[in-house]
Amino acid sequence: MHTFLPLGAAGEIGASCFYLNIEGTGIILDCGMHPQKAGLDALPAFDLIKDLPVDFVLISHAHQDHIGALPFLVQKHPYVRIISTPQTRAIAELTLHDSVSILKEQIGKEEELKIYSHEEIDLLIQSIEYKTYGEEFFLAGYKHKSSEPIKITFFDAGHILGSAGILIEFNEWKFFYSGDINLNHQQLLTGAGLPKTKIDTLLIETTYGSTDSSLLKNWNDEAETFAKEANKIINDGGSILVPVFALGKTQEILAAIWELMQKRKLIQTDIYTGGLGAKISRVYDYNRYVVNYSNPELELSKIPQKNLYDVDNFEDLFKAPSIILASSGMMLEKTISFQLGKQWLKQSKSAIFTVGYMEETTPGYKFANSLKGNKIQITGNDKPSEVKCSIKNFSFSSHSKREEFLEIVKKLKPGNVILVHGDSSAIDWVGASILKNHKGIKVFKAEKGKKITLG
Repeated sequence: MHTFLPLGAAGEIGASCFYLNIEGTGIILDCGMHPQKAGLDALPAFDLIKDLPVDFVLISHAHQDHIGALPFLVQKHPYVRIISTPQTRAIAELTLHDSVSILKEQIGKEEELKIYSHEEIDLLIQSIEYKTYGEEFFLAGYKHKSSEPIKITFFDAGHILGSAGILIEFNEWKFFYSGDINLNHQQLLTGAGLPKTKIDTLLIETTYGSTDSSLLKNWNDEAETFAKEANKIINDGGSILVPVFALGKTQEILAAIWELMQKRKLIQTDIYTGGLGAKISRVYDYNRYVVNYSNPELELSKIPQKNLYDVDNFEDLFKAPSIILASSGMMLEKTISFQLGKQWLKQSKSAIFTVGYMEETTPGYKFANSLKGNKIQITGNDKPSEVKCSIKNFSFSSHSKREEFLEIVKKLKPGNVILVHGDSSAIDWVGASILKNHKGIKVFKAEKGKKITLG
């Protein structure tokens, strides 16, 4: 008997965490925090598995909404074995250490939560086992009811460095978790690989399920448009703020900007980066010859950059044209991109260029959907202010388009499909499209705490 239990990311994006029980072996797929929630609400529903075996955690990639709750899980299940790709392990060391001080501020007052320390993160990282793409390995939990072990294989998911789709096989039964998957090439990373076998159950993300794919541009075409719009701002003496995730988007956009400058399509100007994003860029550099990398000759750390965190006065960023890559990508409160965004609103010659997905409840969504001359109230604590800067939105996606989810279903031929990691409209579109195009497939909309029996 195999059962599936969503602990998070069911009908929403955030706190990805899914429990799978295969013949008495308990496997958790991802263990993330919700970026828009605080305290216990930000964590997966660990109470749902308090009386169930928890033997292994398989991590698809190192974004916080997929790995951020791992230290809290380890507090409850100290003997759990954690396995990821080596790149995810290396990045997790940076992102989890970075989260310590943030969490102390966000949830330090929650009596039910014990905030972890840097020393505990060191021990956790040391305990993570790693397996490369295509390397088969075998698992069996303490209460495993069969002499046959469970076989696991990681596939390149094409999302960020080290991201993996996870194939789980037991006897003749096959389960594939897409993780966050991207079939298309980005500036640095190539598209995802898929198992060449029929799958019994497919667990798949639906991030862009409600987004018209015509809005998700070809990466190279969008880079050309980015350069043309950036040149207008630079020629006018303005500076450009690009809110980016420290992991993934920083590296891809930095590489795109540099290549455009080298081809003389983008005016050579100062580039500002720094903080966690710069540290992660060094991990990208170190791994550029061991993963599917489109241009391994390019070293991100050798691109001329100024350290944003060395700037004492943000006004200095407007004295000469520059491009600033600052996190967070969704301009969350108290992050440097949020602080800079408020300064940019006052600058008539400058611009904010968004480059990816903005969740509707975030400040970044408000910025992205504002026009020059509009009034904007960024948070409930802010007074409405006039938007004097230009705001341009670009689509540099690291997720698959919604039609590509159907392509994945067509290739893997699953009997069951479980839809996660998307809002209700995204899940509804993908689910309805699967049922329309693929007769005989059972489609499940994951609900937190609702068990699905898979056979």
